[in-house]
Amino acid sequence: MNTIFLSISAGNGPEECAYAASLTVKVLLLEIQNLTQIEIKAEVIENETTGIDGNIRSALIALEGNDAEKFAHSWIGIIQWIWKSTYRPHHKRKNWFVSVKPYFTPEYDKEFSQSDVRFETAKAGGPGGQHVNKTETSVRAVHIPTGKSVTARGERSQLMNKKLAIAKLAFMLNNENDIKEQQNRSELRHTHWELERGNPIRVYDGNTLKLIRRNINNGNQ
Repeated sequence: MNTIFLSISAGNGPEECAYAASLTVKVLLLEIQNLTQIEIKAEVIENETTGIDGNIRSALIALEGNDAEKFAHSWIGIIQWIWKSTYRPHHKRKNWFVSVKPYFTPEYDKEFSQSDVRFETAKAGGPGGQHVNKTETSVRAVHIPTGKSVTARGERSQLMNKKLAIAKLAFMLNNENDIKEQQNRSELRHTHWELERGNPIRVYDGNTLKLIRRNINNGNQ
């Protein structure tokens, strides 16, 4: 079963956009919980917060299930949230934007080579006694050049945890590179400008979390 990754980002937007990204993650997961005809498993495997109210600057979500790809496509695009800012009560702006994009696990490229990654395995944690996991399914991925590491574990095969570990590690490194480089380039600002000018695939009320409008003309249905 394939795993589909979605990257949710507030771009270089203000704290309100980070809050909107948090709401986007929440609503997406709630929508999956409320599905009755199909079964999809979702997991937030990595995120970067702003340090304020747990707001999310970016998050990486893994989706599994026979209909995961179709569901993912229904979210890919710009998400618009409408509410009056609680961080800046006198601010006139009421529209905040978040992007949802497919995230592809890097394998072999000049910026992220698997030869730079060392994998370590361990027995995944679980209840004691006869139910202890006897196989080494938990995977720790170490990026040798930087020393950064992540761990993927759970009720998955070692192969799946290895794939998740690579995705988490690449996501972490990409976020750190963005932070380091944003002083020298305008890409993040340009990305956020593109967010605001794009045609939103979904529009939500930030106070009630209710869907106001959904674009059915973008081919994602």
